[in-house]
Amino acid sequence: MLNRRRFLTGTAGFAVLGLAIGKAGATNLSTIQTASLRGSINATDFGVRSGATDDQSKAFAKMLREASDRNAPVMLPPGTYIVSNLTLPDRVRLSGVPGATRIVYGGGGHLMMSEGAEVVDLAGLVFDGANQWIGDQAEGLLDLRRVGHLTIDDCVVAGSARNGIVLEGAAGRIERSTVTGAADAGIWSIQGAGMRIAGNSVADCANGGILVHRWQAGEDGTMVSGNRVQRIGAAAGGTGQNGNGINVFRAANVMVTDNMVSDCAFSAVRANSASNVQIGSNTCLRSGETAIYSEFAFEGAVINANIVDGAANGISIVNFNEGGRMATCTGNVVRNLSAVGPYTPDSPGFGTGICFEADTTATGNVIENAPLYGLQIGWGPYLRNVVASSNIIRNAGTGIAVSVVEGSGSAILTDNVIDGALKGAIVGQRWAEPVTGDLASSGNAGYAHLTVERNHVS
Repeated sequence: MLNRRRFLTGTAGFAVLGLAIGKAGATNLSTIQTASLRGSINATDFGVRSGATDDQSKAFAKMLREASDRNAPVMLPPGTYIVSNLTLPDRVRLSGVPGATRIVYGGGGHLMMSEGAEVVDLAGLVFDGANQWIGDQAEGLLDLRRVGHLTIDDCVVAGSARNGIVLEGAAGRIERSTVTGAADAGIWSIQGAGMRIAGNSVADCANGGILVHRWQAGEDGTMVSGNRVQRIGAAAGGTGQNGNGINVFRAANVMVTDNMVSDCAFSAVRANSASNVQIGSNTCLRSGETAIYSEFAFEGAVINANIVDGAANGISIVNFNEGGRMATCTGNVVRNLSAVGPYTPDSPGFGTGICFEADTTATGNVIENAPLYGLQIGWGPYLRNVVASSNIIRNAGTGIAVSVVEGSGSAILTDNVIDGALKGAIVGQRWAEPVTGDLASSGNAGYAHLTVERNHVS
């Protein structure tokens, strides 16, 4: 069963933002006619009426049970339906007129829950939580567990006093939908069984945007693509467990691609203990802390062709001390970093373009305006088998900082272009302390684990 995690209910006063107005006219008429031809359930036959001011939960539940028994769809006409505490039957195919069919939570427990359903197909519906209290039996406004075939398409989920959409062990897709104003996270998938989360808008959530988690590390395979995630807070506090636009935790073989992520309190994309993660072609704007993270116990990360503009740190591929290793970091643009973050950092502080430690190559990246380091390679003895080549670094505190602590492994630094590094182009460091002159001109200065060649400094 789904247990309440470390997400705490934060400020529940987020107003329900303007609900998206969907397509109407001929498209909706076609949908209604098609549903009718396929033998859809008539809601009015069960006493379900749009615009009624009383709670219609009993009639609504009876309608859904009948539709499930008949394996038939339900088409809801435009209007508002007030319901609470619905437990979905085995087969639910419920659709409405996008932006006009509103299912409003009446309070007193939860809106919709499902446990082990065969099919849940929700389309063209607005689910309005009205910021009303949700009991501990549900983690979100829509709480759907172990659904064999899930589809949420062209829906709006707004004003949840907890999470917006919570899935556990689900297979299917969430597409073209909008989630706003959740007091915790927008979309939270746990133990995914092949989910696709694509083309959605997630905004103004108090603690997280799109979360892909597992109870223990294991294969997940979720695809998170083409979403717009913006204005994600960290009301529950912490130093990174909240405040992330897209967060992958313990889930392996996850793809995070082609997303637009902006104005997150911490990271745009944060992968924690997530092996074989691919983070590519994302635009990450104005992140409060590290824009893109691959951290802790992971093996395998591909981070390529992302744009990072505005963050405390750009890209971090770290925690070799916890087993974090094996990555490629190629073709990214990282710029306009800040020395100020959401908390007081340990030394050496914020303001690094790209940081990496073990079994990693960083090639063909462009880094501009990094007040601390352009590249930070290794931390103390946690450095092994790294290559930094053909990168361009402009306007940095130190161009490349590389560890020269005893026990450090091999590092090859070649063919980089470094322009305007105030404190040296390439400097050897013992943790946060610089201990060499500029290695760009002097070579490896006797540190046998370093190869420093053909770098161009101006």
